[in-house]
Amino acid sequence: MSLTVAVIVKLEPDFSEGNISYNADGTLNRAETKSKLGAHSSIACLAAFYAKVNYGANISVATMGPPMSEIALSEAQSICDADSLHLYTDRIFASADTLATAEVLKKGIQKMKENENENNNGIDIIFSGHRASDGETGQTGPQTAWKLGYPFFGNVIDYHLNLKDRVVTLKRLVVLNGMDNIIEEIESPLPVFIALDPSYKPSFTTLSSRLKATIFKKNAEKKVTNFKSYLQMFDHNSLDLDPKEVGLSGSPTIVYKVERIPKGKMNRKAEIIDGRDRNQIKNIAEKILILNEQYGRS
Repeated sequence: MSLTVAVIVKLEPDFSEGNISYNADGTLNRAETKSKLGAHSSIACLAAFYAKVNYGANISVATMGPPMSEIALSEAQSICDADSLHLYTDRIFASADTLATAEVLKKGIQKMKENENENNNGIDIIFSGHRASDGETGQTGPQTAWKLGYPFFGNVIDYHLNLKDRVVTLKRLVVLNGMDNIIEEIESPLPVFIALDPSYKPSFTTLSSRLKATIFKKNAEKKVTNFKSYLQMFDHNSLDLDPKEVGLSGSPTIVYKVERIPKGKMNRKAEIIDGRDRNQIKNIAEKILILNEQYGRS
């Protein structure tokens, strides 16, 4: 009763203060901007790790991007103890919108299925994050599922598997404006495509699952030190892709204008106080008392 899982991840800019660089036209200068595994991709990796601990899943992690995207694959492997890493990289993939990206990912997953068919029926579950921080559209996952013909389930907060019957039970968080949140429970046969809600957290409630999780985490640490031995790289030829369907040529989205969001002005001042200095503490206490009197606080 084997289970094969794929995780789609993305290397994203680190939007922390001081890590971002822009070009003159306002677009992101990715060459000078630090990058890391996206936060939502990390959540997808956690869901795959849950499948490995509880159901013995074989995990493959995939991403599309420049060669440096191997950073994301390495970080993903450290989270989910991935058994193989797939990087889809080619200059003609550049400037792809979500639809063109989904075309590359579809071909990559199909290549995985061909490899896995020697042992079972292919990829049982594909996990992805809710969205990417540098796009915020949340479209790549659903579009990839549509191209593959997989049932898509978004905003998943929990899932359980019946491997004997090849059935997954999912819980989805449905948020409607002006109404109470709804938790929807769905049952579906495998294969499925699951996009995780940002609130998803795996729970290991038994002693055996906690022990397994600890063992797999240690395995992951060892694998990451030599992650390139698990890495396979694919270009458009090895994925049998038509150049007209990927990259800028295959992207129907037209970006009319890009504007840099101005940095907000600081309207607060910070003062560092040495807690060992009684005079400084006294001065601060006096200022607090004065402010309280001004605003009528007791």
